[in-house]
Amino acid sequence: MKLTLLLLLCLPAQSIAFVSTQSHSLSTRLSLLEKSQQVDSEAILTSKDSDQWIQDSYELETQRFIGPKQCLVYDTTLRDGTQGESVSASCDDKLKICKHLVSFGVDFVEAGWPGSNPKDAEFFNRAKTELEDKERARLVAFGSTRRKNIDAEDDNQLQTLLDSEAPTLCLVAKSHSWQVEEILRTTREENIEMIRDSVQYLVGQGRQVFVDLEHFFDGYNDDPDYSLACCQAAVNGGAKCLVLCDTNGGSMPWQIEKATKDVVEKFTSTTIGIHAHNDCGMAVANSMMASNAGAGLIQGTINGIGERTGNADLCSIVPSLALHVGTKFGSGIDLKELTLVSRYVDELLNRTPSSAAPFVGSSAFAHKGGLHVAAMERNPLSYQHINPSLVGNEQRYLISELSGRQNILGKMKKIGLYDEADSPQASKRALAILEHVKRLESEGYTFEGAEASVHLMILHSTLGYCAPFTVLDYSAQVHDTNIDSSSRVIQKRNQGQLSLLGSTARATIKVRTLNLDDTVYDSSESPLLYKDRLEVSDGSGPVDALANALKRALEPDHPSIRDINLVDYKVRILDPNSATKASTRVMIDFSDGEDTWTTVSVDENIISASLNALVDGYEYALIEHAQGCMLC
Repeated sequence: MKLTLLLLLCLPAQSIAFVSTQSHSLSTRLSLLEKSQQVDSEAILTSKDSDQWIQDSYELETQRFIGPKQCLVYDTTLRDGTQGESVSASCDDKLKICKHLVSFGVDFVEAGWPGSNPKDAEFFNRAKTELEDKERARLVAFGSTRRKNIDAEDDNQLQTLLDSEAPTLCLVAKSHSWQVEEILRTTREENIEMIRDSVQYLVGQGRQVFVDLEHFFDGYNDDPDYSLACCQAAVNGGAKCLVLCDTNGGSMPWQIEKATKDVVEKFTSTTIGIHAHNDCGMAVANSMMASNAGAGLIQGTINGIGERTGNADLCSIVPSLALHVGTKFGSGIDLKELTLVSRYVDELLNRTPSSAAPFVGSSAFAHKGGLHVAAMERNPLSYQHINPSLVGNEQRYLISELSGRQNILGKMKKIGLYDEADSPQASKRALAILEHVKRLESEGYTFEGAEASVHLMILHSTLGYCAPFTVLDYSAQVHDTNIDSSSRVIQKRNQGQLSLLGSTARATIKVRTLNLDDTVYDSSESPLLYKDRLEVSDGSGPVDALANALKRALEPDHPSIRDINLVDYKVRILDPNSATKASTRVMIDFSDGEDTWTTVSVDENIISASLNALVDGYEYALIEHAQGCMLC
């Protein structure tokens, strides 16, 4: 059976919902929706009891959405976003991301172009059984208008869109006369027919159709009458949304605003959308200006990923509209999940999150200057435009030579060392730590990205703190039979003369740990407070061998250490002119599967610098996972 989607254009509700034909009355549902912007996802979508979702009949409740007070969020991370360099997602990844986007409150999830590649075709096939009804109801399948000089019903690509069973289909269509004649190589009239025929055919099959008007703003500047004629053809075919695309990303915000306003005023019964690219760094600004001009649907991607320099970043647009404009979203965005969604998508796409990303970056609410931090202790909004918790992020105080005493006091208060961080004792200790930080940074340390090292520095300055372990001594040896350059290695390998590639390292380490055996204290009058342990381990290099040996020495008394992994290792030469005597800065990232932390050390001996950073990382891990207090 065909999926029937009825668009009701004149409803007074400023919201969108998918409702089955057997759901509650329309007036009751609208009353519930008007009570809260953040509608529960279960209230948005209900369906008849059926194992075949495509046979269910849904009514799409909406009026024309007009920005900036109303906005539908259309995510194209899984389609346009994956066109970015080094961005790739498996079918499993796309299904997981789709679920997260729907849970977050995105109105439409453009999941791919099923007619262009096997992976996207697989996604839509698996979505029929692996996604819930409320998730499938948000899916959009992307495609193009029919090919020139054939009928729409004979176009295989359009049939593939229907076979996807996505309730909404989005067609890309040329709207720039030069592009039509030079790139598409057809007549202006035929392009108009291609748009109308394709939309009309798909609407006739019971699908909701949006049209992405490619190169619209360039075309509008060159020949506005033709670009508007393309819009009219889409509307005549039954399109429910006209998406104006700044495909090359070269339009300025004032050009976007004027053209969008003209289209909004001309097509008074159709929602207008915006699709911006970031080639001039204007994608977010252009999207905001289009919304201000009346665009009621915004397309973008999580973290702004996309081809060339990326797409409009929904992680900036959505909170800006919500918190600074007061926009109401169709399905209700769960804004407090924004940072989590951003980092989840980066994780699945194997991308390093941008620390400087607005709203969601780790530096978005990080403060270094002492005067700033002092002011924020009185009122956090003195140097922040919002409360970071509104978008699921957190405020951070950075420690560096530019910091003031308030930065250290903020850290001490967060650790819980002082309830009253403005006490004379706390202030005096903070000043001493700050002077120590400044001296170390003059030697090459940097603590901005190594908060675990700062945490330990504060603890070690606290009276009564006992470190969970101490390294008494260590040694590291490297055995290597290959001392040739890489070019000769390749030559020898090809000639079969090379039997061993790579080096073998062995490390020995002696560690003293606190004696955590309670029975010893109960049965002996003079119990040993410490235990010494000597361990040996091999590794692919001296640092790897030391890490393995240290971990083996700590595991018997601290089993939680086995869950700690090194996830990154960075080395920087601080004074290259000193050649092999140069000081080296080592930064190591650790993770326990949930949280990550970084430590730093500087030494002329790269092995010593690495071991010191390792020791700090494992000590921090044991403190965070300790069963008891480390004060003695």
